[in-house]
Amino acid sequence: MTLKHNSVVGIFANHQDAENAVKELQKSGCDMKKLSVVGKDYHTEENVIGYYNTGDRMASWGKFGLFWGWMWGILFGSAFLFIPGVGPVMIGGPLVSWIIGALGTAAVVGGISALGGALASIGIPHDSILQYETALKANKFILIVNGTMDEVDKAKGILTQNKAEEANVHKEVAGVHPEPA
Repeated sequence: MTLKHNSVVGIFANHQDAENAVKELQKSGCDMKKLSVVGKDYHTEENVIGYYNTGDRMASWGKFGLFWGWMWGILFGSAFLFIPGVGPVMIGGPLVSWIIGALGTAAVVGGISALGGALASIGIPHDSILQYETALKANKFILIVNGTMDEVDKAKGILTQNKAEEANVHKEVAGVHPEPA
């Protein structure tokens, strides 16, 4: 079942640019419950990585521990998952529940990952899903903002102003999967 959302998906080269964009979205009044962030986890011999959950808060140590700790404090939901074909990823926001929903409904088909299944479930087209998964494999960060077309258009401007390499809008169209604008 496709839920169909209006969304903008931004690709960022590094965590600092993604963090700056999130801060600007927050300052602009963007509903943080409509924002998801995805990035690969980094396992290096120099940095011991650890995760723990305490109450509703998840924390991380390692190369991007401060970044993810801050993200998880302002976003709705967090997860650390190993996605075959993509690798270990950290996720914050409603995308977590969409991934779990995609796994629960066996929406993962056509050579896409659980992440791709979650994106497909909200109407992101297959070609765009492959592009976003490729960006993640290249150690980039993905920000997704859902909302009305006005909210999505405003978010696209903020993502672009904050060094998004790309910011693609996917529009809800009655009875049709959203296409990138």
